[in-house]
Amino acid sequence: MTKPVVEISRLKKIYKGASKPAVDDLSFCVMEGDIFGLLGPNGAGKSTTLMILCGLLHLTEGSVRVLNCDVGRQNGEIRKQIGIATQDIALFPTMTARENLTYFGRMYGLKKKTIRERVDSTLHEFGLMEKADTWVLHFSGGMKRRLNLVAALLHQPRLLILDEPTSGVDVQSRTMILDHMKKLQREGCTIIYSSHLLDEAEKICSQFAIIDGGRLIASGTLQEMLAGQKEACNLENMFLQLTGRDIRN
Repeated sequence: MTKPVVEISRLKKIYKGASKPAVDDLSFCVMEGDIFGLLGPNGAGKSTTLMILCGLLHLTEGSVRVLNCDVGRQNGEIRKQIGIATQDIALFPTMTARENLTYFGRMYGLKKKTIRERVDSTLHEFGLMEKADTWVLHFSGGMKRRLNLVAALLHQPRLLILDEPTSGVDVQSRTMILDHMKKLQREGCTIIYSSHLLDEAEKICSQFAIIDGGRLIASGTLQEMLAGQKEACNLENMFLQLTGRDIRN
């Protein structure tokens, strides 16, 4: 029987000086082993929600539990068990791929031997071994994305949080990243995936939450959500029905 990995209850976040909440009365659960799609238009509150989950931002009201730990009280324990690959590449450009991964391995508290073994195996698996000793500055966008993901996986997290993991990459890198997400899911890792690429989300996610204006507007499997929008035939069509066609800034 699966159990919740993330439990969000009546979450609210109000930034100082803001006229309205960035996240408002938001509740949903992410179950163990799911690839969970957190979707919404620009300004919907996705990034705020993810930052709160990671313990990088304080919530205003409500409660958030990650891997049975309270966010805000047990952030140190949570960070040991989660991996984060943000939309912004979190790598040192004037360090090599190997140096970057060694740094992150030490930050996670891994032993030297473990770091060496995992760095070599993951660089090979992600097609980066030939560039192991090249400065990241000289990497293509797809290579940086792959290395960014590898850095989040070194400590073998139970929960992986991905924000636009395939943004701006070539088809080969995109395919490799998505195939690895499916492999991680088969191995028992739970993944929260946020993206504007709805065709990609439809293929890879088993559960969804769609938010807009900081509020939950739909959740469940794709089939469950489509059943509530009878004129929608796919995720993108339903998304537009729920959130409208106006441009968001």
